[in-house]
Amino acid sequence: MPSAATPTTRPHEVRFCRSSDGVRIAYAVHGSGPPLVVASCWLSHLEHDWESPVWRHFLADLGRYATIVRFDERGHGLSDWDVDDFSLDARTADLEAVVEHAGLDRFALMGMAQGGPVSVRYAVAHPQRVTRLVFYGSYAAAFRDPTPEELELSDTFEQMVKVGWARPESEFRRVFTSLMIPGATEEQMRWLDELQRVSVSATNAFTARRERNTVDVTDLLSGVTQPTLVLHARGDRMNDFAEARVLATQIPDARLVALDSSNHILLEHEPAWRVLVEQVRDVLDADRGPARGARDGGLDAGRALSPRELEVLRLAAAGRENQEIADELCLSVRTVERHLQNVYAKLGTSGRSARTAAVAQLLAGA
Repeated sequence: MPSAATPTTRPHEVRFCRSSDGVRIAYAVHGSGPPLVVASCWLSHLEHDWESPVWRHFLADLGRYATIVRFDERGHGLSDWDVDDFSLDARTADLEAVVEHAGLDRFALMGMAQGGPVSVRYAVAHPQRVTRLVFYGSYAAAFRDPTPEELELSDTFEQMVKVGWARPESEFRRVFTSLMIPGATEEQMRWLDELQRVSVSATNAFTARRERNTVDVTDLLSGVTQPTLVLHARGDRMNDFAEARVLATQIPDARLVALDSSNHILLEHEPAWRVLVEQVRDVLDADRGPARGARDGGLDAGRALSPRELEVLRLAAAGRENQEIADELCLSVRTVERHLQNVYAKLGTSGRSARTAAVAQLLAGA
């Protein structure tokens, strides 16, 4: 794999849009290939990330396989800082605004860390726009049945943010840095110390963190219809690996890839980073072109079916009932029904004849 020491040859382009409440959101586009929208974690700054030995390889390596659309959360980075609404509704509206302003129709969506719940909410609300989901170091519930000790620790962190975040010395921020990248060099840790300071104010860091701790989208997971990849470091000290199991278990068409690392943010030279890039590249390969068999008069190439949707439709064309399809593909009947509903919507069929019409389009394109 090429080194990420040098950014991609195509520089990113920073743009601005307005969310539904008027907050200005900064987003950037770079790379080439199928679109991948990144609902990033709170620790981002569109400009400083390119200079960072902690984040630069994410941008460079993934940009070789995809057109990356990423944004700074409200109150962070180049987005407006003068905000007080950090709710899940507001953050989802920000993602919707970025997608609309960027002119995206169909795209893969990657939820990183705190961006996971936003991605779940968006994917369930807009199933026809999201081709597939990727979660990295993320969760559905930020605080799941916390113990008294965990609540006390969270309160301690909040106080540290209040009193130490904006200080020029990095001792307070280094606590968070050590949790995120325990395997980093001193240079990498210094970069992350500083990135925290320039990415968000102490007030916004405190308010946003407190709001994120109330988020729980577990009840939405069963409504995710997209093929889903869950990537998570086994030793992640920021978001427990158990949360990855929840995502992979409760999302119907999900698979989990455990990464052999203790770093919440994978570093460039560790083997787990190469695994992540290969996994994301393989996921995006399915978005590189139309479904097999698509042609004029057959399946619409602009609304290509996913490999799983094609698999389900082909079995339906062979005369299999939903239960038989579920048994053969090791899916639930409900998941098969969701895949078929996605197929019908993409192919513009509806009503009692939707299945027959979809099968006819498949055969016409075969």
